[in-house]
Amino acid sequence: MRILLVEDEALLRRQLRAALIEAGYAVDEADNGVDAQHLGATEPYDAVVLDLGLPRLDGLTVLQRWRGAGRTMPVLILTARDSWHEKVTGIDTGADDYLAKPFHTEELLARLRALTRRAQGLASPLLQCGELTLDTRSGRVTVAGQVVALTSHEYRLLAYLMHRPGRVVSRSELTEHLYAQDFDRDSNTIEVFVARLRRKLPPQTIETVRGLGYRLTAD
Repeated sequence: MRILLVEDEALLRRQLRAALIEAGYAVDEADNGVDAQHLGATEPYDAVVLDLGLPRLDGLTVLQRWRGAGRTMPVLILTARDSWHEKVTGIDTGADDYLAKPFHTEELLARLRALTRRAQGLASPLLQCGELTLDTRSGRVTVAGQVVALTSHEYRLLAYLMHRPGRVVSRSELTEHLYAQDFDRDSNTIEVFVARLRRKLPPQTIETVRGLGYRLTAD
């Protein structure tokens, strides 16, 4: 999952970036509204954390422009605790959720998990495919109850597929959603991680659809 983090307060941005990366997300960041608006309009993010009090272009205007351009990624806005009118305006402008400062990082992560699940029509934090289970809260992956040890890249790839059960996902889509903008992307890397995952999961869990990409199957 790839996240855009928009926050002009440097210390908070560094703390949130570290927490998001530890939670298994690929993270791009912006410290002003102009850069944020451009990134959100041109890059395929799975969710956005958007502070409203931004320099150069305020967060509500950024959000309004995204929605006006047809960008539908889930957006979690950050507001000052006493700015209730910003919360209302943000939701009416197209935000999917809000969080008032100061907040606990764990709550932000929980709200992001919920937003990315709902974006794919999933309600439960437990994602299942046959005997394969992924707990989005803990990052724990099991097969028939037995824990499967995955690297961060393997987990990120599996989580993306499990959020889209039965859907064919191309290698280019995986590359765009699993790596941050500054990562040296190579589509061949996806093949390597798919091969590693296949050795750890039940046979035929990840199906290759010739010429199109990969699909998670319970068969």
